[in-house]
Amino acid sequence: MKKVFVKSYGCQMNVYDAERMTDMLATEGYSETKAMEEADLVILNTCHIREKAAEKVYSELGRVRELKQEREASGQETRIVVAGCVAQAEGKEILRRQPAVDVVVGPQNYHHLPDLLRKSRSERLVDTEFPIEDKFDHLPAPSRAKTISRGVSAFLTIQEGCDKFCTFCVVPYTRGAEVSRPVAKILEEAHRLAEAGVRELTLIGQNVNAYHGEGPDGAVWSLGRLLTRLAEVPGIARLRYTTSHPRDMDDELIAAHGDLPALMPYLHLPVQSGSDRILDLMNRKHTGDEYRRLIERIRKAQPNLALSSDFIVGFPGETDRDFEDTMRLVADVGFASSFSFKYSPRPGTPAAEMGEQVPEAVKAERLARLQNLLETQRQAFNHGTVGQTLDVLLEKPGRHPGQIAGKSPYLQPVQFESDVHRIGEVVTVRIVRAGSNSLFGEWVKPGDRAAA
Repeated sequence: MKKVFVKSYGCQMNVYDAERMTDMLATEGYSETKAMEEADLVILNTCHIREKAAEKVYSELGRVRELKQEREASGQETRIVVAGCVAQAEGKEILRRQPAVDVVVGPQNYHHLPDLLRKSRSERLVDTEFPIEDKFDHLPAPSRAKTISRGVSAFLTIQEGCDKFCTFCVVPYTRGAEVSRPVAKILEEAHRLAEAGVRELTLIGQNVNAYHGEGPDGAVWSLGRLLTRLAEVPGIARLRYTTSHPRDMDDELIAAHGDLPALMPYLHLPVQSGSDRILDLMNRKHTGDEYRRLIERIRKAQPNLALSSDFIVGFPGETDRDFEDTMRLVADVGFASSFSFKYSPRPGTPAAEMGEQVPEAVKAERLARLQNLLETQRQAFNHGTVGQTLDVLLEKPGRHPGQIAGKSPYLQPVQFESDVHRIGEVVTVRIVRAGSNSLFGEWVKPGDRAAA
């Protein structure tokens, strides 16, 4: 059997896409390998969000080309595919700069991969046109054994693309306009995952809370309504969704955070900046105070809510005062976890052409200050769980014999001693210690829960 190696960069969408590519290629006689050097087919599933993303891909392709040459010298074939958002953005330039590449395919076209591989025997190919057909209709489901091997938590794509056109972001150009999958297709995939032992679903999309899919009743369903229906799927104990935009947190979705026990009290809601002036330049179409009021509404619905967010420092034109507005928002809201980055120009985006680009040294100093505050908040949140009892979804054996590990409702890794529990169970754990990245606890037996 031929072997395929997939190296995936970036977001959860790419993780999901990589799995679907390997599922599809399994029907073509490929088994997945974790060792690139033994692969007959190497796929780089790329991300274009961070600075110099394309150059990093070309650097990696140089190493893959050497591997291809080594295998060819010993009579073994290696095909090379570049997929994902860099493929979409660079297209034929990849073929020009790296002759070892056989196929370049965009993130909306990878269902064409088997046919592209066959045709590339005679010519090198690029497929980055946004297709009319829905790729999900052409992707085979993974085997039950493959789904089981991936664990008790799974991603499920419900929406792709983005219509927001934030001035710093390439997603509308690489993933296209917002498209939502039909409810029936999502439910079918959710039931299949649940029947294979999946207990936690994370619904994903570039702008997931803009979901507006066709329901079985012919009406347009919102994310809140979809979550309510998914909570009824037998076997699914937990629901999450990411990544969201503040403008798309509607009343139905906010209510779901209070009404659905399966919807975890952890929300990733990027704000990007606390400065109204910078938010306007970013085309975010919300203000810092609007974000604060939105968080108050969600916390009223779900008092146990923990928040995560994204921040960009050093956006073109950002002054010291603008940055202090961001620091103030972080202090006001409080975050359990966050991702923060220095602004990096993405070719083709409006922000890349803006004047007043902030010096790198200033960006670095601001990022260090912001990350110090965010890390202080993260550690305070983690240590604040000590003494609490949390429900933990068990996912794998712990680091040491006799330990078992899982996730809290807030995505924190939790470990405790147990030889009686099985992967996939949700058990109550009293947290006794917080490490730098993990929580440590002890099982609360059913008879002890009333006292916990």
